[in-house]
Amino acid sequence: MELENGKMWLDGKMLSNEEAKVPFLNPALHYGLAVFEGIRCYDSPKGPAVFRLKEHLQRFLDSIHIFGVMNMPYDLETLRTATHETVRVNNLRECYIRPLMYLARGSMGLNIDLMEPSVGIAAWPWGTYLGEEGLRKGVRLLVSSFTRLHPNVFMTKAKVSGNYVNSVLAKTIASRAGFDETVMLDPEGYVAECSGENIFMVRDNVIYTPPKASILEGITRASLLTIAGDLGYEVVEERISRDQLYIADEVFVCGTAAEVVPVREIDFRQIGIGGRGPVAEALQSAFFDTVHGKGKHSEEWLDIVDL
Repeated sequence: MELENGKMWLDGKMLSNEEAKVPFLNPALHYGLAVFEGIRCYDSPKGPAVFRLKEHLQRFLDSIHIFGVMNMPYDLETLRTATHETVRVNNLRECYIRPLMYLARGSMGLNIDLMEPSVGIAAWPWGTYLGEEGLRKGVRLLVSSFTRLHPNVFMTKAKVSGNYVNSVLAKTIASRAGFDETVMLDPEGYVAECSGENIFMVRDNVIYTPPKASILEGITRASLLTIAGDLGYEVVEERISRDQLYIADEVFVCGTAAEVVPVREIDFRQIGIGGRGPVAEALQSAFFDTVHGKGKHSEEWLDIVDL
């Protein structure tokens, strides 16, 4: 990822990476007091197209609201305009977009009402998170010994930066063990999600996915639920145990960074045919058609950037 030569929007100004600095003494750096969002922009026949931008920005604002920040200075339309400007200034056709609200100034104590927020938006080219080969052949997962955060330990519907220490620890252990990604179980031992993706399994041509209560409600996940319905698949949201994953016909994961990725192995157990199955392939194909402007929902889900 080349960030050094790019420009980013920071509190209404376009700054270079070198200019967009934060002081050492700021609450966000010390306590993880920030909220972020992940968004992708895809090339389309009409130009750069941001996938479900308003939904992502609404989740960003919802996360800030859940976090309890009461003095957020920007509304959705301001952030939408700033996102377009960031993509346009960097002359990007396809990119990953990262909005971030961080508590930048004020008290170094533990009361967020004594802190002031700043908001930045960066964009850069970034290929699929789990690798191009993973899109075709599938990835390997390890069920983590770390538990997904309990909703009364931390609010699991908000993309608060500090939450992701849990994900980073789990992902790092899986990577060191030679796996591509990790599966997080909820506090009761049922499958929740991966460190940065939602998860699905297929049994007898029915798609199953964990219910909303214990997961981050992914926008790519919601999109796949719609696409699956369009393709005639039944989708069931219910609890899933780790051993149900082992005997699934297919498992696949999705997220903004990862997109739609099949799973070939979990905990050294082959899943299904040991590669991309027909359901994952159908959803993957329909998803990529959609984000590149050739799908049923492209017009409603793509926000075209005027270059």
